[in-house]
Amino acid sequence: MTDADLVNALRALSNPMRLQMLRWLREPEQHFPVERAIADPTEVGVCVSHIQAKAGLAQSTVSAYMAELQRAGLVRATRVGKWTHYKRDEQRIADLVAELGQTL
Repeated sequence: MTDADLVNALRALSNPMRLQMLRWLREPEQHFPVERAIADPTEVGVCVSHIQAKAGLAQSTVSAYMAELQRAGLVRATRVGKWTHYKRDEQRIADLVAELGQTL
């Protein structure tokens, strides 16, 4: 992981709501309505509309927050029909934690 990658990830995590969204995605079945999901939230991810409803923010704000997390490599996006689903990138998050442990 380069210094730029590390800075981008830390910048993405510096927003309390983006950090909270990442926490919710850790256990999607506990935080989102699985019965209304059009795809398996554990395998595919959580629909952005469900993240929006839980966060209570505008769709454009949630999309911007998720795009920031995606650019930082912390989540992966998958399209299902017209909807975008987000899932944590557990390997990338583990790499970030390891890098922080070695760097700091």
